[in-house]
Amino acid sequence: MPVNLPANLPAAKTLKAENVFYMTNKQAASQDIRPLKIGIVNLMPTKIETETQILRMLSNTPLQVEIILLQMSSHVSKNTSQEHLNAFYQTFDDIKDTVLDGLIITGTPVETLPFESVDYWPELCAVMEWSKTHVYSTMHICWGAQAGLYYHYGVQKHIMQEKLSGVYPHHVLIPTCCLTRGFDDPFLAPHSRYTYVREEDVKNAGLIIISTSEEAGLYMAASQNRRQVFVTGHSEYDHYTLDAEYRRDLIKHPTIKPPCNYYPNNDPTNPPEMRWRAHAHLLFANWLNYYVYQETPYDLKNLT
Repeated sequence: MPVNLPANLPAAKTLKAENVFYMTNKQAASQDIRPLKIGIVNLMPTKIETETQILRMLSNTPLQVEIILLQMSSHVSKNTSQEHLNAFYQTFDDIKDTVLDGLIITGTPVETLPFESVDYWPELCAVMEWSKTHVYSTMHICWGAQAGLYYHYGVQKHIMQEKLSGVYPHHVLIPTCCLTRGFDDPFLAPHSRYTYVREEDVKNAGLIIISTSEEAGLYMAASQNRRQVFVTGHSEYDHYTLDAEYRRDLIKHPTIKPPCNYYPNNDPTNPPEMRWRAHAHLLFANWLNYYVYQETPYDLKNLT
């Protein structure tokens, strides 16, 4: 089954060109199937690009998914037109009485700021508190993972001496974990951040550590009931996302190192290699299937 999208969402055109199966909301309404209702709190400045990346991941399963795109009303976006936001996005106030099967909270390049200094932090806290009772399973990505760990469990983030950027090998620590079912060991995943959380702090908070990397540190963790999932990397990234970030960073920091294990021979004059695509699709498919679809009640009124 496909992802259900508004017919004129920019991501729909991209997905169609890639032969990714999606369905318009009008078509979906004619089917006698309850789709999974998944909210995406898109905090990234490049919202259209991020929409496309995540929708690409969610489309690769036999499950029908209804998407609700969410923005922070307390933040003015400088990189996405207000016309696009008005057409396709809702705010927390719009959906706070809604119950969802799943929620995805993206990253955003503000990780060097204290959480409380982010202008929309109070609103995001309200969303994360609401998710405890109105969402079956929430996936937090990169800064979103650090924000969720801090809000729900008091786990602090720490600033690194230099940016962690590249594609790193990871190990699965729990072979029977459904989230990593079908994963190779090791498997590759991208990271792009200036901060990290300590593995021992996550353990002491009572969370299950699912995957780590010797170079990149903690990658995946979850609450004991698997309803809060934290992914510190960016499996959803496109082939050239790290490249675009590197070229952007070079303008401000001419001596910054290129993303590790990304360009052949670590030479940024070479076209980058994308070696994480299969596991990225598998991660989102496993989350949708095992942590959402097979657990969430048919009637979302019975969520809690």
